[in-house]
Amino acid sequence: MPPLTLAEKILARKAGRAAVSPGEIVEVPVDVVMAHEACAQAVKPFREMGATRVWDKSKIVIPIDHWVPASSDTAARLHKIIREFVREQGIPHFYDVGNHGICHQILAEEGFVLPGDLVVGSDSHTNMLGALGSFATGVGPTEIAAIFATGEIWLKVPESIRVVVTGRLRPPVSSKDVVLAVLREITCEGALYRSVEFEGPAIAAMEMWERFTLTNMTTEMGAKTGIIAPDGKTVAYLRACDVKNGRRGEIAGRAGLRADTGATYGRTVTVDGSSLEPLVAKPMSPDNVSPLREVEGTPVDQVFIGSCTNSRYEDLEIVARTWRGKKVSPNCRVIVTPASTSIYKRALADGFAKIFTDAGAVFTASSCGACFGGHGGIVGDGEVCASTTNRNFVGRMGHPGGKVYLMSPAAAAATALEGKIADPRRYAGRNGARRAAVAAKPARRAARTRPKAKARR
Repeated sequence: MPPLTLAEKILARKAGRAAVSPGEIVEVPVDVVMAHEACAQAVKPFREMGATRVWDKSKIVIPIDHWVPASSDTAARLHKIIREFVREQGIPHFYDVGNHGICHQILAEEGFVLPGDLVVGSDSHTNMLGALGSFATGVGPTEIAAIFATGEIWLKVPESIRVVVTGRLRPPVSSKDVVLAVLREITCEGALYRSVEFEGPAIAAMEMWERFTLTNMTTEMGAKTGIIAPDGKTVAYLRACDVKNGRRGEIAGRAGLRADTGATYGRTVTVDGSSLEPLVAKPMSPDNVSPLREVEGTPVDQVFIGSCTNSRYEDLEIVARTWRGKKVSPNCRVIVTPASTSIYKRALADGFAKIFTDAGAVFTASSCGACFGGHGGIVGDGEVCASTTNRNFVGRMGHPGGKVYLMSPAAAAATALEGKIADPRRYAGRNGARRAAVAAKPARRAARTRPKAKARR
């Protein structure tokens, strides 16, 4: 049997085969299917296929996350269609307003995904769940409808790219800077329909909240999926979750999933984590990456800290430590949007919301928010936004004349204080202490990150 990459190994197991190779087509069962507002678009083709009942309601997760609460008549209609479908099908894992969150964060923190799973979602950044050692990928609403009906999908086995991150990061340099460095090398088209698999000492040192950022932005490389092999930190994270569908006992048995020694990769990219400095992606592409120092001092009109890329509790804690006792610049507006309701509640309990609002920022309910240019922070013509999101294409956050710089939460926090792009290393004492504390107690941190919350019908 030939040695397999992580993506090949997962797809081979799902297909019931000893091995698969890039370019092959496999028909495989799905472990988890997620649909956000696109669920409303899947209902019609689901019925047109002649389906009347979903194949397994326990394996379907539907979080409303883009327009939360509904911001228009169109959004309200979408939500109404979804609620009616959920009631009709008796789907238990529905995350409605008040118990909602960004879809990928919900799947992670609510325990729906285990290493080796095949996860399919109606959002391109479903790749994020690959940080848990799964093959996770996004598809369109018609494909979602077919999975609702059959529980299966056909996939072409992707070629794999190996990304090795050596050394250790020097705070406040973070996984966001790592993935921007990889994007600079691979570009937005360099991983089309490929699996991007991360490894190396710097990856091993990262906590789960940092790893999610890496796999999330493999989407910006054009990748079919991004994967990190599970390890002790993955196990600790999952054991702190309320793992769904009676699969808690499977965690330990899946922790050994690895690429085989000698597996064939189409390309290997190496990043020296020890020498990495804060980076930004300049308008109008995520791969237009340069050292932050080259654009330092650029005035900004808005700072947005949020999205499925960088709005977990630990991201918000970095911002809170940077802003404590300070005011954001009067020359820019600042918006902080957490990734889920559980993170929102914890930020309230731990005093972050007060720090944010006392500093002069707006702390919103959890949602995709300003990231996609449709809700809560649209950028106007000629305005500049410093953002922790994943994309800065033309018109991504609003008007086509707007400009978006992508950066880490530490850099965004520094930029908000100064009203212009600022080097987070000037505030590294606070963020460096935070990173060290997280690294010292991963299991306790994982447990605190995910308070239990029941899905609401």
